[in-house]
Amino acid sequence: MSATEQALQAIDAGMNKSLDRLFELIRIPSVSTDPAYDADCRKAADWVVEQLRELDFNASTRETGGQPMVVGHYGTKTEGTPHVLFYGHYDVQPADPLELWDAPPFEPRLVETPSGEQIVGRGACDDKGQFMTFIEACRGWKEVTGSLPIAITVLIEGEEESGSKSLGPFLDSHKDELKADFALVCDTGMWDAKTPAITTLLRGLMLEEIIVTAASRDLHSGMYGGAARNPIRVLAKIIADLHDENGVIQVPDFYEGVTEPTPEQKAQWDSLNMDEAAFLGEVGLSVPAGETGRTVLEQIWSRPTCDVNGIIGGYTGEGTKTVIPSQASAKISFRLVGDQDPLKIRENFRAFVRERLPADCDVEFIGHGASPALYVDLSLPEIGKAADALTAEFDRPAAMIGCGGSIPIAGDFKETLGMDSILIGFGLDDDKVHSPNEKYNLSSFHHGTRSWARIIGALAGQ
Repeated sequence: MSATEQALQAIDAGMNKSLDRLFELIRIPSVSTDPAYDADCRKAADWVVEQLRELDFNASTRETGGQPMVVGHYGTKTEGTPHVLFYGHYDVQPADPLELWDAPPFEPRLVETPSGEQIVGRGACDDKGQFMTFIEACRGWKEVTGSLPIAITVLIEGEEESGSKSLGPFLDSHKDELKADFALVCDTGMWDAKTPAITTLLRGLMLEEIIVTAASRDLHSGMYGGAARNPIRVLAKIIADLHDENGVIQVPDFYEGVTEPTPEQKAQWDSLNMDEAAFLGEVGLSVPAGETGRTVLEQIWSRPTCDVNGIIGGYTGEGTKTVIPSQASAKISFRLVGDQDPLKIRENFRAFVRERLPADCDVEFIGHGASPALYVDLSLPEIGKAADALTAEFDRPAAMIGCGGSIPIAGDFKETLGMDSILIGFGLDDDKVHSPNEKYNLSSFHHGTRSWARIIGALAGQ
C-alpha cells in the first residue's frame, strides 16, 4: 500500500475527530468586520496556530494593523519536490439576520437532508470547512508516515471578509518568507456535487461610486418641478447609456484586452452540459441578460460586465414626499477579463459620465478598489498532477472552470510574490455562503480532505 493510500485510510478512520475539530473552529465567532469580535478573531488565529503546531509546523500569529495573520512552515524544499504556499482565511461574515437561521449560527450541527448530511453554521463553507480540509489532509499524512512529503508554508488570514486591508502590506514585508513555487488556494467550488474542479479563470473587479449633484438643496416639486434639474433623472440616463440593446458595454475602449476562449476551452465548457434554464430558474429568472449570442458560461466566465449594485436618491421612507433631491448616487461594479486594465477602464468610465453631464450638475467619483483578471496557465505540470488526483478521488474528470467572481489574493500572489495559484475548492452553489443557514456538505469535507491528501502525494511524486 502506498503512503498516499495509507493517508487516505487514516483520514477515513479519523473523520469524526476531524469534524470535532472543525466544529470547535466554527464555534468561534470570528467576524472580522465588527470590532466587537476582535477577541474572537484572535482566538480563532491562536486555535489555527495550535493545530499547525500539533503537526510540527513552525507556526505563529503575526500582528498586523488589523486582525492577526497565521503563518506556519513545514520542511525544506528538496530536489524534485515543490515548496507550496497554502492560503485560507479564518474570518467569517456577520451572521445577520439572526432570525432567519434555523439554529444559532455559531453552534454547528450535522443536518440530514435527502442529498446527504450537511454541516450547518457560519463559516462551515467559507472558509473554515474549506481550509480545514487541507490541514486534516496533512494530519492524515503525519499520522501514517510521521512527516509530510513536500515543503509547505501555510498563510491563513483574518480579514478576507472585510477587504483584506492588511494582506497587501503583509505580503510586501514578508516576500522572502512567503515565496514558494506556487500557491494552493481553497476558497472556490466544484462544478457540481460529484464533479471536482480547478478554477483557471477569475474575473477582475473595478468598483466605482458616482454622486451627481444639481441644486444646492432639496426642492419642492410643486414650486420647482419642470424648471429644476433632477439628478435622479440625470443618473438614470447615464446608467441607461452604459449598455446597448444587445448588452454591449458602451464605455470607450472597454473591450480592449478581452480575449476569446480557446476552442479547447469552449469544447471543455460544452462538455459540462450546463442547464442554463435550471441555473437561472433556481433564482426565479428565465432569460440570459448578458451579451446577445453568448452562452451563460461565457457570460459569467469569459466576458466582462458592468452592473449597478445600488441607487440612492430622494425620499425613500414610508408614504410620499414631493421633493426634487439635490443629489443622486449609484454604486457600480465592473467584472473584468483577459488583459483589461482596471485603471484605464476607471478613467474611461469617468470620462463617459462627464460627457453626459448636463448644465447645472456636478459629479464626484469615489473609487472602491480595482484588480485585474487572472488566468492560470493550463500547461503547468502541477495543474495536471492536481487534476489527476481529483479525478482519482471522484472517479470522474476534474473540470477546468472559470469563476465569475474575483479572488484578489490570487492576483496579489502573482504580482507581489511572482507565483501562480492553483485554485481548488469543494464548495457548492447551494452552500448559502454569506447567507443564513450556511452549510457545507459532509461529502465535500470528506472528499476534500482526501483530495488534498492525494494532491500532496502527487506533488511529491508518490
